[in-house]
Amino acid sequence: MTRDNKIRKADDLTKLKKLGEKSLNPETPKVLVGTATCGLATGSADVYESFQEQVAFRGLNVTVAHTGCIGFCQMEPIVCVKLPGKAGLLLKKMTPKLVPPVLDAIEGDEFPKKAVLCTLNGDVGKDGFASQQEIGFYKKQVKIALRNCGLIDPENLCEYIATDGYQALFKVVTSMKPAAVISAVKRSGLRGRGGAGFPTGQKWEITSLQPSEEKFIVCNADEGDPGAYMDRSILEGDPHAVLEGMIIGAYAMGASQGFIYVRDEYPEAIRKFEKAIADAVEYGLLGRDILGSGFNFTVRIVRGGGAFVCGEETALLASLAGLMGEPQQRPPFPAETGLWGRPTNINNVETWANVPRIILEGPQKFSKLGTESSKGTKVFSLVGKVANTGLIEVPMGLTLREIIFDIGGGIAHNKRFKAVQTGGPSGGCLPESLIDLPVDYEQLTSAGTIMGSGGMIVMDEQTCMVDVARYFLDFLKEESCGKCTPCREGIGQMLSILNGICEGRGKVQDLKLLEELAQSVKDFSLCGLGQTAPNPVLTTLRYFKDEYISHIRDHKCPAGVCKALVNYTIDPEACTGCGACLKVCPSGAVSGEKKKVHVIDQTKCIKCNACYEVCKFEAVRRT
Repeated sequence: MTRDNKIRKADDLTKLKKLGEKSLNPETPKVLVGTATCGLATGSADVYESFQEQVAFRGLNVTVAHTGCIGFCQMEPIVCVKLPGKAGLLLKKMTPKLVPPVLDAIEGDEFPKKAVLCTLNGDVGKDGFASQQEIGFYKKQVKIALRNCGLIDPENLCEYIATDGYQALFKVVTSMKPAAVISAVKRSGLRGRGGAGFPTGQKWEITSLQPSEEKFIVCNADEGDPGAYMDRSILEGDPHAVLEGMIIGAYAMGASQGFIYVRDEYPEAIRKFEKAIADAVEYGLLGRDILGSGFNFTVRIVRGGGAFVCGEETALLASLAGLMGEPQQRPPFPAETGLWGRPTNINNVETWANVPRIILEGPQKFSKLGTESSKGTKVFSLVGKVANTGLIEVPMGLTLREIIFDIGGGIAHNKRFKAVQTGGPSGGCLPESLIDLPVDYEQLTSAGTIMGSGGMIVMDEQTCMVDVARYFLDFLKEESCGKCTPCREGIGQMLSILNGICEGRGKVQDLKLLEELAQSVKDFSLCGLGQTAPNPVLTTLRYFKDEYISHIRDHKCPAGVCKALVNYTIDPEACTGCGACLKVCPSGAVSGEKKKVHVIDQTKCIKCNACYEVCKFEAVRRT
């Protein structure tokens, strides 16, 4: 190493790698607490503090460190315990009260069974806990973009290097020409993980061939889909993977400056990426004369204001330049004329995170995963009415059934699976009949939905599909920039029709009008927001038309969601007079004496569903 910490040769990386390996796998016990946003939301900060206090109080030689999202968000807070010479243990739903018995177990090797989720690998001996590969949630996952999340301290550069971090960058700047780097990315089959799925290598090549002396690259971290947190988790758990991918891309395309456009609502991601940038500059991995190669590249963080439309690349670039975040007509495409009129390449967080492994391991290994047209893996946030929610990474081509039932554990509370929405608010809703559909770009498109950035929302039998379409259109109406008439007016008109149907004012002819409007918005909108906004409407009409008919002709909501079409009554044959419904009714509509049949006053009922949810005897009926 040089005096200024700058890495100049392979030996310098090797020295840092050894330091990182000692930190990753110390000779004494180590406790990793998942303190990504999902962990913090469930109390992991208190768990971390409790471990530190207890270790200090007992005088134990135990390292306590932070890590990113471990994936199984349903089980948060999650703690990983690494014991020298033994497999690591994942502990679920940790609380400060469980910290003392865990530390007792570290000293005495007797872990509380109720806290153990699984071992990270192999066997820990007499306890006989299941290994991670045996747990359904992890069994079918293959991690590339998430490879370090939950395993390393994201703020420790040496730990990233210990997992072969920055080896790909060193390889690129010391032994590969820019064209060879682009060729490797093209041969891998990597497609943009931000939604559109455009071939990444081809996009890089277009930018590289532009004659401009100044070029930019951008990391799109403006993740705005409801229920989606893929990009945030990668930035919080492995920021250097994204940064290394950006530097490699800049070298390949001849860019000297990069930007990461990230939502201001992501403070943890921003803080950790700032730290990654500072450390990379200190060690000569970013800035001037990177790794002594003469290559110069800088990265700056720009905080977005939270406008969903700024996920679209031309709107993002307008915002980045300080202008109104509105989409622009294409062509020209940003790769030709982008930020300040210069060639600009834009990829999202997950795309950049894949690049170092493709370069280091070779494009063939990546391309062997997935399907013929959709190579590699995809990260999804699996949320909704599924038993096991979390962040997952699976090979392209895995079926919806495998994702929802094998990884997700099926539908929560033993309800029936009804639909799954992929691709965020602009995605479509797929029915149970398509549960065996392979998940790749073409298959999803043919079914009427999109891959999007990776949101996957599971719905059960108590979900009203008309209401779902209304919900997402309401979101998209608020988020539309209003620049083009088809999107601005068309979404509003579709929403108005859906509101009428949900409120009992729908007409049969509304369905034809709704479909015509949806197709017009899809065909004539300027950008991807408007072009995909009709998907929730078109797919629910395609697969769940009977629900629309029931709302209009029968004035009933089969799922019991639309208040104007639902009445609550109590079946006197099933009522035990337990009083549970009476206690939770906020409007005083329920009356009745203990152990006698209760009744609901329809003039007072506000249809809040509280009585239905609390009744254990199925006496409350929705009609």
